[in-house]
Amino acid sequence: MISFARTDTSLFGRWWWTVDLWTLVALICLMGFGALLILAASPVAADRIGGLGSFQLAQRQIVFLSLGLVTLIGVSLLDPLTLRRVAVAGMAVSIVLLALALLVGAEIKGATRWLSIFGISFQPSELAKLTFAVTLAWLLSVRGGDGAFPWRRPETWIAVVLWLGLVGLLILQPDLGQALVISAIWGVELFVAGLPLQWVGALGLTGGLGLIGAYFALPHVSARINGFFDPASAASYQIERSTEAFMNGGLFGRGPGEGTVKALLPDSQSDFIFAVAGEELGLIISLVIVGLFAFVVLRGFSRLLREESLFVLLASTGLLAQFGLQALINMASALSLIPTKGMTLPFISYGGSSMIAVAFGMGMVLALTRRRVGAGGAA
Repeated sequence: MISFARTDTSLFGRWWWTVDLWTLVALICLMGFGALLILAASPVAADRIGGLGSFQLAQRQIVFLSLGLVTLIGVSLLDPLTLRRVAVAGMAVSIVLLALALLVGAEIKGATRWLSIFGISFQPSELAKLTFAVTLAWLLSVRGGDGAFPWRRPETWIAVVLWLGLVGLLILQPDLGQALVISAIWGVELFVAGLPLQWVGALGLTGGLGLIGAYFALPHVSARINGFFDPASAASYQIERSTEAFMNGGLFGRGPGEGTVKALLPDSQSDFIFAVAGEELGLIISLVIVGLFAFVVLRGFSRLLREESLFVLLASTGLLAQFGLQALINMASALSLIPTKGMTLPFISYGGSSMIAVAFGMGMVLALTRRRVGAGGAA
């Protein structure tokens, strides 16, 4: 195992003794499970897509995983001030790209969420939600002399306008799932920043009314919710196959590559990769995967208990909430605990843009939660 002397003052030497190695190991383990599951799902996914070799998707994913690991470690080397500047610039770029996606993006399954630049397809929303968490933390960390919630500060209202603009662009795509994630980040950071509880309750009520409105206004949302409550409907096909996969897997699974339900799941390599894990690796390993996600989130919060920088506290909280919520939505959808939502499982689902974005986000968490001396790394 690579190690550095405590007296090593090089960039990597300082990084080694200040970064949370336990979280880094947990993230690498998730990447390992992702490589194994994509290897298992690749042949049937390639046949379904057509024009691909049996393991071409797996080969691509290995490249994505390698790039993701480099991104994860590279971003974790940054200091909070540099990280903030990168995030604010990324936020500006994300807004432009989200607008471009509406104008020139490819329509896939009735939604214009994807852009293609130099032959590389990606979702601008993946970058937007990460840079939003850090930008919002910077805006909310401005305080007056009494340390109260900064109602009258222009930065607070810029944060409100920024949130409304992002949610509006995402709903126009439409992408209700990412709009909910953005709103969750916004709500969590406002709460941690000291927003009075009556306002937190009001925001929660507004969010519930928004979901009801989406049910009546967006046909694809109503179809998924109806399919969740009515298993006999055609919209419940994927979730029935996913449930069947977990039933087939039992306690120990059928073994890597031995599952059969993945051939019937259109998105077995992405949105329903957890169902592949349930059938081929079984309940015990599936719980290990769940435990790894929980460990990363809880370990991250534990590193923040004595954090003095409000910016670091808010940014890390938003990023960890986003990471945990995305994993929870994906796994709960696969288990038929909530209506299905097309959202990848971090570090495990197939996809280059998703992999790089998640690695970028968790690299920021590792950078922000590194042990620092002095003023808590204020940015």
